[in-house]
Amino acid sequence: MNQNIICWFEIYVENIERAKNFYSEVLGTQFTDSDMPGDTAETQMKMAFFSSPENQGVSGALIEMPGAKEGGGDSLNTMVYFPCMDCAVETARVAAAGGKVKDAKMSIGDFGFCSICMDTEGNFFGLHSMQ
Repeated sequence: MNQNIICWFEIYVENIERAKNFYSEVLGTQFTDSDMPGDTAETQMKMAFFSSPENQGVSGALIEMPGAKEGGGDSLNTMVYFPCMDCAVETARVAAAGGKVKDAKMSIGDFGFCSICMDTEGNFFGLHSMQ
């Protein structure tokens, strides 16, 4: 049984290639594209799995599909936090990759530090580190 609090996440995007480029530039991660069984011309769902040699049982995917709600605008609908050694490093890459920094690295007391950013698709995400 998975002992992690989070076992899966999906980030709905308007343009999967643009989103993959953004997360690759910011996090240094790679993606594995997946064909969807039973996918038809009407659905044309695209899925790209986040790849990590140390995902520790937690993974997720970018999803592009008609009818899915893309982005959160100014509201926080779903928040996914990515672990970092020092979240200031990844935060510094966000703007150059086409995203926005909402809240730069800030202390969350005994729980370390985090920053809140927006990707190229309008989705908010967090970066977390202990230093």
